[in-house]
Amino acid sequence: MRSRPATAYLWGRVAADGAVADGTVTVRAGDADAADRIAALFGTADTDLTSGVTEREYAHNTDVTRTSDEYVVTAETPAADRAAAAFGLPTAGDESGGYRFSALDDHRRQLLRGLAEGCGTVCFKSDSNAVGISFVHDDETLLATVRDHLDAAPVDAPYGDLNESSSGGYWFGVADEAGPELGEWLYEGSVESGLFAPQRRRKTRRSIERARESSTAGGDEGVAGDGGST
Repeated sequence: MRSRPATAYLWGRVAADGAVADGTVTVRAGDADAADRIAALFGTADTDLTSGVTEREYAHNTDVTRTSDEYVVTAETPAADRAAAAFGLPTAGDESGGYRFSALDDHRRQLLRGLAEGCGTVCFKSDSNAVGISFVHDDETLLATVRDHLDAAPVDAPYGDLNESSSGGYWFGVADEAGPELGEWLYEGSVESGLFAPQRRRKTRRSIERARESSTAGGDEGVAGDGGST
């Protein structure tokens, strides 16, 4: 039986970059390792994994396109429609959901990690030596849900206003000064559970390290990490 932390992480990924229709769940991932981990969370369900190359417009500038590998996990399970209804996820034909994740409040870290890996971006901002974390999605109701859970998180993670993206969706960014602490909190304990996308975790940790290296260059303070292996 899937644990509650695993349930929180998986359905965060589904809500952020997946879909539910007629007993089938699809979830997209940016690398093979992440896709394999997601597929494993479906347990004995009938799963399929496909891969391809996609070209997407950059959310903040539609004149820029990005080509990347994309992996799609498809799972046929009778629990799909029940879970979608319980968590308020949109199903086939619906454009928006209610996103009722209160049952997962005790596992908010894993839920937010799944949401961040599904519709979030992380980068090192060299111009300001900061960690940039933002969330982008077509459904502003989902982004409102993300902000509610950030408000309730045990770390201070202020964020900016919701903006329309150039690609037709919405986005908001976490304050630069909150990026390192939020990133560390999101991935704390993730090695033991295995509930993370390895590529995204590495990028987050490296962005935090670069920001701290830049801010403490020439000083006595060391670079903080979460102690896990990559």
